[in-house]
Amino acid sequence: MHRVPFFSQRPVLVAFSTLCLVGAYACSASTTSKFGGKSTANAAGGAGGEGGAIETSTEAGLDLAAGSGGDTGNENLCNSGENDDADKDGFTPKDGDCNDCDPNVNPNAVEVIGSSDGQGGAGGYVPSDENCDGKADEAPAACDAALAVDSKDAMDEARAIGLCKQSKGPKDWGVIAAEWTNLDQGLPPPGPNYALGHGILPAFGPNVKVQEGMTMLALSSGTARQPKDIALGYQPVSGFSKGYSTPQPKGQFPKEAKTCPFASTGAAHDGASVTMKIRTPSNAQGFRFNFNFFTYEWPSFVCSTFNDFFVAMLDPVPMGLVDGNISFDKNGDPVSVNNAFLEVCGCFSGPPCTAGGKQFTCPLGNAGLVGTGFGADLGGSDHASSGWLETQAPVLPNSEITLQFAVSDSGDGVLDSSVLVDNFRWIAEPGTTVATNTVPDPK
Repeated sequence: MHRVPFFSQRPVLVAFSTLCLVGAYACSASTTSKFGGKSTANAAGGAGGEGGAIETSTEAGLDLAAGSGGDTGNENLCNSGENDDADKDGFTPKDGDCNDCDPNVNPNAVEVIGSSDGQGGAGGYVPSDENCDGKADEAPAACDAALAVDSKDAMDEARAIGLCKQSKGPKDWGVIAAEWTNLDQGLPPPGPNYALGHGILPAFGPNVKVQEGMTMLALSSGTARQPKDIALGYQPVSGFSKGYSTPQPKGQFPKEAKTCPFASTGAAHDGASVTMKIRTPSNAQGFRFNFNFFTYEWPSFVCSTFNDFFVAMLDPVPMGLVDGNISFDKNGDPVSVNNAFLEVCGCFSGPPCTAGGKQFTCPLGNAGLVGTGFGADLGGSDHASSGWLETQAPVLPNSEITLQFAVSDSGDGVLDSSVLVDNFRWIAEPGTTVATNTVPDPK
């Protein structure tokens, strides 16, 4: 395809003070998002827009990977007085702490779900009541079955990945705020095209399934829709530009893959991002989520200026990282058209397929591209995706974190890339490190 960069000028910061309503988009009098950034003009000079609304969600528990639990019943094993806090977890027996000996057991903990024979089998695991609600290992409630594909509520995007619970205060874990943002976490550009980059999908084609619940989050530098969603705004990922430029994510971006030492990434375009502020449970040591990155830039623009990105930015920045991006490929490079996890692909003469001077063996075949807009089934040739990956990262218990998911075009706004995000879980075990690994597709 012939490429024509749509915009070349830098983003311009624009302040505005009036209260307005444009279509379905309310514009706030503030120029600052909940996450500290400012609104950014699009390349045509428009003013910044608004972030996602916040509303209270139905409370739902979340899985943790199996770790050590607490008491199996609501009794105070330390015989603390009702106003004592023997384990220094911020909760007294009067507050509902059912085991004042264990700081991992209190009303701000989350259930650790494991499997055992009930007698200490399966590695000694015994079902426990970490959150002191009188139930041991209760299954988490789902909250994403009735979400609209084109929801304008950023809290729905948290629900779509499995983050159902909204925090009610400093001693209650959950999502504090969720907002659509620009790549730098400021307010996004105005207008309906930005909203097309956000979607909540029950599947992506016939072969890419959700990882938990009923839906998953989709972000796209094109339209976060399936090809069958024409009535909801789907546009082919082969050539749709939303017509705005975006700043780069916070930190040292853009970054080139070490396997493309002579590439020079272009300016960011058509970014889509959601940013969530989250209060961690008292027994959380980390979290995990799954993602699947699709790009139309493969194979023609590997190691070129047109290097589309997906980033997952965590604040506070984990030790050893320079900018908070916690999703990498197997070489430690950012997830982009040049990442080493592009294993769902195909070509007319192979695999192996040659792109950007490199060979791709496409070990996962091309079935995961069917019905997504990135496959040859809708015309042309196959492009590529990573297949499902899992990122994990450490957190401190009883703390606040900011987690951002974002995708963008580079160099221009055509030949789009998309990402699916799902299956957020807390981790109970200490020693969690930042890592991204492959995971099997759900059956």
